Amino acid sequence: MIDEELQKRFNDAVDFVNDYTDPLPADLLLKLYAYFKIANKNFENPGSRTPLINAFKANALFQAKRISVKEAMEKYVELVEKELKSL
Repeated sequence: MIDEELQKRFNDAVDFVNDYTDPLPADLLLKLYAYFKIANKNFENPGSRTPLINAFKANALFQAKRISVKEAMEKYVELVEKELKSL
């Protein structure tokens, strides 16, 4: 079960990323994408119109497939705090 504090930290991190206006490196975006999808239990195939982007997204999900929802939330928050909020 996900505790309220982690859920709040995750939601705050998602809001921070959604409001972020500077360009982000593709590898960071792919990690955030995979952690977000797992944290939200959304395992649908990527929906981009560009096959290459879909392949990268699918690969990112494949690499992170063995982590739990809780771990995905924690990793998402850690990545935002380390890579974005420290700038």
